[in-house]
Amino acid sequence: MALEATKYYATGRRKSSVARVWLKPGEGKILINKKTMEDYFQRPTHKVLVVAPLRLLGAEAKYDVSANVSGGGASGQAGAIRLGISRALLSMDGTLRGQLRKAGLLTRDPRVKERKKYGQKGARARFQFSKR
Repeated sequence: MALEATKYYATGRRKSSVARVWLKPGEGKILINKKTMEDYFQRPTHKVLVVAPLRLLGAEAKYDVSANVSGGGASGQAGAIRLGISRALLSMDGTLRGQLRKAGLLTRDPRVKERKKYGQKGARARFQFSKR
């Protein structure tokens, strides 16, 4: 029962991606949808994005991260996991808020795709007007 108390949960979102993140003391393993981070993300920028909160605190080898992520693309999913890890670290230790906030890791990126409008080509694009 004591082991379960050391597991911290948080949700992260970006664009249309939702990540459920569990953080527990360990040796630095990161599992995303039951795959290692290296197998799940191909681009190094996505890997850097995911470990940013842990790297900021120098805790890369102190915690194991397990995340279930769905929706959106790779960049949105990486951003969602980053926010989830940041929030989980915050629920674990409230004194980290200043550091995480200053680095911009607790801010939920509100940018989402704008909907396509009826009678038009896209969100902003219009059909070409012809006078004759």
